[in-house]
Order: sequence, then structure tokens, then C-alpha cells
Amino acid sequence: MRITVLAGGVGAARFLRGLRRAAPEAEITVIGNTGDDITLFGLRVCPDLDTVMYTLGGGINEEQGWGRDAETHRIRAELAAYEASPDWFTLGDKDFATHIRRSQLLADGQPLSAVTAALCRRWQPGVRLLPMSDDPVETHVVLAGSGEEHVVHFQEWWVRMHAATPAAQIVASGAERARPAPGVLEAIEAADVVLFPPSNPVVSIGTILAVPGIRAAVAAKAVVGVSPIIGGSPVRGMADACLAAIGVDTSAAAVGAHYGPELIDGWLVDDQDKAAADDPALAGIEVRALPLLMRDLPATTAIARATLDLALELT
Repeated sequence: MRITVLAGGVGAARFLRGLRRAAPEAEITVIGNTGDDITLFGLRVCPDLDTVMYTLGGGINEEQGWGRDAETHRIRAELAAYEASPDWFTLGDKDFATHIRRSQLLADGQPLSAVTAALCRRWQPGVRLLPMSDDPVETHVVLAGSGEEHVVHFQEWWVRMHAATPAAQIVASGAERARPAPGVLEAIEAADVVLFPPSNPVVSIGTILAVPGIRAAVAAKAVVGVSPIIGGSPVRGMADACLAAIGVDTSAAAVGAHYGPELIDGWLVDDQDKAAADDPALAGIEVRALPLLMRDLPATTAIARATLDLALELT
């Protein structure tokens, strides 16, 4: 079986760990969001790709869900002594090594897809991890009430500002000129099913779909998504702030309707949100309710199995 998954960071990585156990014989391709990528201290940082790679490779900080395990921060302290900026984005010493190596390979002229494959040779994540594009795409946030000229990188809004200032608009800058990375469209077209894990629908899944050609390829397949909203709240992070920027309510039904029946065929919601099955906004989408909190690996595996079963049923 061939499974293709569109992935953001922490939620997607944990879902993928369950999926790998639920379908051990499957050929899984992960198309990772690169809109969160940012250059810091002259190094190219790819947070979502790294979170998937570290999580599946056994090197993730389990408590926070991102960054390396058993991390130290000596380099950060040294940079602070030099009054280097920014000081709001935390990179650990082990993590710096990844970004240094990535930046070396990029400087040598290798595309991000090849660089990601090279990094994964160390981690052996058990999936094929592809960036959505080798071309630069960055998610930018237009701050509400500040005028269109006041634009910040998504990471600054998310990490430094904690999304406290409302976003008037969220823009995938460069997406319209980007091309899918080698293997991306082929992985979607060859897939038996395409899955959306519980990732941010605006700045993770939405950014991947903004790359020309990807949305159309996905829409032609059997697609099942997992709601990142449980009981009217994001499972992690501040997805509600992102949804507000595009005029979508923070509910499982509203996110499913945002994707729409032209894109997804099935939608898993938590038991708390089972009323979504009767919501007319989700007409044309098969809705199933089950516990969606990924509290441990067995629970996550059960969620992944249910997602896959529904996708195969709808194929």
C-alpha cells in the first residue's frame, strides 16, 4: 500500500509515528510544510521537516514535541553574550548541527529535497520525507490594524509574539512561483490514499496546498483528514488565531467545511464533536467520531488505523 501524508510539525509527526505502526508494510511518503522555514544566524532552519525527522528517528524532545532530546544551549548563551539576534527563537546545540549541515549542503548548490534526503540518511525515519518545494516559500503575517506594510515572518508572530496581535492576513509568500519538489506530485498520484494529519489547516496543510499543482493532485485522490480541533479548541498551539485570520470558526465542523468535499472525502472528529456528522456544512463528506487525543502511542496508532480504514473504505 502507498500512503501519502501532507504534514506540518508536532501533531503530524506524532500521527505519523502511529501510522507507521498501524501500517508497518506500507510505503509512506510525507510531504512536509516548508513555509515555516527561516534563516537564523546565517543558517537555514526547517522546523516542520526537522520535527518529523527527529520524531520518527528517535531524537525528539518528547516533552515539548520539537527540538532534540537531552539538549544543551551553550551556543545560545554565547550568542547572547555577543548580543546576537534574534533572541526569541530557541536553538539547541544539537539542533545547530543539523542547521549547519543543511546550510552547507544548500550552499554547495544542492536542492532542499536532496539535502533533506541526506539528513534523513542519519535518522532513518522509516518514511520518505519530501519538502513541498525546493523553491523558497515563507509564511508571512500581516498584522491587523497596522497597515499592509507591517508584515512579519510567521515564526516571529508565532514564537515571539505568541500570536497575541491578531493577523489581518496570512500569506504564503513565494508559493505562487514555487514548483512541487521532485517526487511530490508523483507520490500523490501513485498513492492509494492521501491523509491530512491533525496539522494546522492554515499554515501547514494550507501552505502545502498553495504550491501550484498540489491541490489539484490531492483533490483527485481519496483523502481523509483528522481534525486538529477538539471541543472547540486547538489540540496544540494557537491554530485558532490562524483560523480567525481566514474567517473560519475554531470548530471541527468549520475546519472540515473549510477543506470542503471537493478536497476531502472523509473527516475524523473527536467524540466531543460528533454532532458534526449532521452538520449541513459537511454534506458530501463522510464524518466519523472517535477519541482523537494522541495521549500515547497505542492511542495514536488507533487513530491512524481508523483514518486509514476510512480512506480505504472511501477509495
